[in-house]
Amino acid sequence: MKYYLIAGEASGDLHGSNLMKALRDEDPEACFRCMGGDLMQGAGGTLVRHYRHMAYMGFIPVLTHLHTILANMRRCKADIRQWQPDVVILIDYPGFNLDIAKYLHAKTDIPVFYYISPKIWAWKEYRIRRIRRDVDAMFSILPFEVDYFHRLNYHATYVGNPCVDAVDAFRHTSQFSEDAETFEAEHHLPHMPIIALLAGSREQEIRDNLPIMLQATTKFTSHQVVIAGAPGIAPEYYQRFLPHDRHVAVVRGQTYRLLQHSDAALVTSGTATLETALLRIPQVVCYYTAFGRLISLLRRMLLKVKYISLVNLIAQREVVKELVADQMTAEAVEANLRDIMPGGAHRQQMLRDYDSVIAMLGESGASSRAARAMIKKLNDMNNGKTK
Repeated sequence: MKYYLIAGEASGDLHGSNLMKALRDEDPEACFRCMGGDLMQGAGGTLVRHYRHMAYMGFIPVLTHLHTILANMRRCKADIRQWQPDVVILIDYPGFNLDIAKYLHAKTDIPVFYYISPKIWAWKEYRIRRIRRDVDAMFSILPFEVDYFHRLNYHATYVGNPCVDAVDAFRHTSQFSEDAETFEAEHHLPHMPIIALLAGSREQEIRDNLPIMLQATTKFTSHQVVIAGAPGIAPEYYQRFLPHDRHVAVVRGQTYRLLQHSDAALVTSGTATLETALLRIPQVVCYYTAFGRLISLLRRMLLKVKYISLVNLIAQREVVKELVADQMTAEAVEANLRDIMPGGAHRQQMLRDYDSVIAMLGESGASSRAARAMIKKLNDMNNGKTK
């Protein structure tokens, strides 16, 4: 069968690539086109547009890049129409993907599946009307979403979380058992304990968060600070933020290895918070935004959930500290980081809470379960047409 996948950021590229591999295992004749990234291309997809030209978030960036966004939508719709896939699989990225779903429902008879659902449980719950109308099947990666969608009279299938797969695959590599000296030598790092900084996968996130993260770590002189370079960000972009009075390294494409050799991490909210928990590295979740007090007010008014990190959302309680908007100051980050360093007051409790979250997510194999469920759904739909 022919599969068309759309992902708009690095995490979607990762999960999309693993789904593609699983689909090919179930369907050896599988053929892929995609809007995504290097990983999806590496998994055998013909790349129509890279996510680095799609990943805009926030009102101002979206407004200033509106021409590019609309051009991407036109290109995507035309490409789908020309290629005529058996199914279009949307991966998160709801601002773009729900528009594509609306178009396909109105103009074609191509089935639309959603993998990694829009987070309407956090805000914009009204989008459920579009999902009911335009999305033929929803495959969820968060266990609480099944009950949530059921309350909204929509069926979602929980297939497990692909982050569990990714971390489990890493645990089966030789790199997982390497010692710290091997990692340090490969990346020309001194032999010192590490604090990892995961400042996001978009330039805007890095620009907003990395300077405060760096400032917050200045007093941890017994540790070296290492930045996890995001795959879609040019190496030179990080250079403008690096301090002149101390060495801070940037390691690209090795986030799991970096985390496993770190004592603690500062992590911008997103998939990385869950991956950090699965690797059992204590963390502080940091998400600065401009106009912090206003954003904090709007967050209390508009968001339907108490938390922004996946770790806390799954646990339905505070496992990791979240410093968001005006709460994210260098002083607050430093104090909370100190609490989770070795010997810190909250470190052991966080590790115990991680184990509870890991148990909630279940076993690895999400990509394979999703692939099997999607193919079964397609076969059922096709059989229904022929009756």
